[in-house]
Amino acid sequence: MRQARVAFFVIGIASALATLGSSVVPAQTDAYPTRVVRLVVPFAPGASTDLVTRLFGQKLSDTLGQQFIVDNRGGAGGGLGAEAVAKSEPDGYTLLVTNQGPSIFNSLLRKNPPFAVDDLAPVIQFGYSPLIIVANPKFRPSTVKEMIAEAKANPGKILIGSSGANSNVHIALEILKSATGTNITHVPYRGSGPSLQDVVAGNIHGAYTTTVSAEGLIQSGQVKVLGVAGPKRLDVIPDVPTYAEQGIQMADSALWIGLQAPARTPRAIIEKLNRELNKALQAPDVRARFAQWGLEIAGGTPEAFGAAIKTEVDRINQLIKSNALQVQ
Repeated sequence: MRQARVAFFVIGIASALATLGSSVVPAQTDAYPTRVVRLVVPFAPGASTDLVTRLFGQKLSDTLGQQFIVDNRGGAGGGLGAEAVAKSEPDGYTLLVTNQGPSIFNSLLRKNPPFAVDDLAPVIQFGYSPLIIVANPKFRPSTVKEMIAEAKANPGKILIGSSGANSNVHIALEILKSATGTNITHVPYRGSGPSLQDVVAGNIHGAYTTTVSAEGLIQSGQVKVLGVAGPKRLDVIPDVPTYAEQGIQMADSALWIGLQAPARTPRAIIEKLNRELNKALQAPDVRARFAQWGLEIAGGTPEAFGAAIKTEVDRINQLIKSNALQVQ
């Protein structure tokens, strides 16, 4: 009888602890955040991802009552920052604001990737924008079509920078090279900012980038835009023709920017962040900045963002199969 009472007591305690544990998690997620949240940007300051992060970091700080600070961690085409988030505690206090490069390309294009695509969970896609090529004003070609002709006449002589090896803009360059059959030399940097600085200095001829990153340089005339890798012209640079208008097919590339969390982050935290950020995307100042930067607003559910990620994964796998891209 005594053993039965002891067993009953132990079972009762275990049951109470299980109940307590299950009630603590929702309470913790409901109160989230209770301390500073780090928004990891896997690029140097000044890139489009960095600017978007600072905009939404302030919005979240204002609405959720805790600081959302920006933590720039460039290197390895954004892979270092993405890996840090993928391997962090899934508690909502270390998040990643990224494009395709760090969270997808670094996994698919490396023989021994430090993390898998599924190690990061989608929260929300902020927006997207067709990529552009900018060049030093002294560079003779003034369009992508002219640059392609120059590259065919001088194989390997044209130097085009990117924010890093296997980054979104690097892959956009490889897609252009494959579509046009040209030999253009890729020069990787640790972020868009450094690559654009070298374009201005004349150390390289041009760079793949976004209107967000190059906005000030375009307006000041320190760089010129050779073309838009998208289906339509951008309102911020309406005089610049698309690739298709220049007779270049199958070379379009867009950059999206979104928020991801470590896999197994509580669903309640992901939904809370998604809800607040969808609200922020409708704010007049955010919409104005997106229009100024040439970004189309996305928003939507974590599932919608997950579908966009799957589309990108399928696209890269097809490029690998066709040998347009190599796993290294």
